[in-house]
Amino acid sequence: MTLAMGVPPLEPVRKWGSVPEELSARLPAEQRGPGLDRDAVRLLVSRGTAVSHHSFGELPRLLRAGDLLVVNTSPTLAAAVDGRIGHARVVVHFSTRGDDGRWAVELREPDGRGTTRARAGGPAGTEVRLPGGGRLVLEEAVSERLWWARVYGGEVPGLLREHGRPIRYSYTERDQPLSVYQTVFALPSPDGSGSAEMPSAARPFTARLVAELVSRGVQFAPVTLHTGVASAEAHEPPYPELFSVPEASARLINAARAGDGRVVAVGTTAVRAMESAAGTDGVVRAREGWTDLVVTPERGVRVVDGLLTGLHEPEASHLLMLEAVAGRAAIDRGYEEALRQLYLWHEFGDVHLLLPQEDSHAEHCSSNCQ
Repeated sequence: MTLAMGVPPLEPVRKWGSVPEELSARLPAEQRGPGLDRDAVRLLVSRGTAVSHHSFGELPRLLRAGDLLVVNTSPTLAAAVDGRIGHARVVVHFSTRGDDGRWAVELREPDGRGTTRARAGGPAGTEVRLPGGGRLVLEEAVSERLWWARVYGGEVPGLLREHGRPIRYSYTERDQPLSVYQTVFALPSPDGSGSAEMPSAARPFTARLVAELVSRGVQFAPVTLHTGVASAEAHEPPYPELFSVPEASARLINAARAGDGRVVAVGTTAVRAMESAAGTDGVVRAREGWTDLVVTPERGVRVVDGLLTGLHEPEASHLLMLEAVAGRAAIDRGYEEALRQLYLWHEFGDVHLLLPQEDSHAEHCSSNCQ
């Protein structure tokens, strides 16, 4: 698979201002006080421009029997590995495994605080010494920051298990074990593939909450999309990623759409997988492979009725997908409220549930599908 190169950054969608530094979630919810669990986060609910505030534990009462939650089962990898180029220290972020055994990687510089800063990529032929005696050689540019690279002297899954750690950004307080970055839906991949960064919208779910949802008649459909390293500085749109929508999940999605249920994606990754498997007729078919789909308001959505997602910075390309699902006015109104009510951002932060203002599939599709 050759990943698309030179995808231009998307223009910022929102002008509601930058997110104050103090609204970055620095610790997982369960570490903020005694007796807390992952679901101890806030839930902002948008139905059109109508906004309400809840705890995440109220989710079962906000959904209804027949609704379908589509969840990403991709496991999070310990994708950050220390290395050296000559005498210089670098951190390799392993992003995406290619069909030919190479990996798309991002090289970063340690910032002295346990996290990293951007580093110029390349050139081709650059060699990185890895722990355990292996070496990584850059071969071909994917973008300004990502390169196809090949590892010699060992297999990448073993390297990550032995020497890797989860990718961490500067707004977090400290390193965390890999278990903190796994969602309750994560399943191991036979070939060691996974997500370079956690599919974080699903992080607040606990086994207890899943059981309560099931007891109330809410169903779950698993899909897989292995997400690559996000662009922390440039906020460029996603490049091609591996996904899979199994036959059983396709049937569940189509059945929900044919009945009275709403199809609610848990995370933007689930939207990308579902929409990549949907035909122009709105029917989802079992499919797997690479997707280069970028969901925008112009393209619209064919399958998704609602979306549970984290809170994104105003420059993030993900906001285009949110606008495709709910409309610009709903997103602007929701984010104004999130800022006013001091919701927390990023992977350990609070979450946002976008539900349709009208329950009719036909009305929703007529305004959002092309």
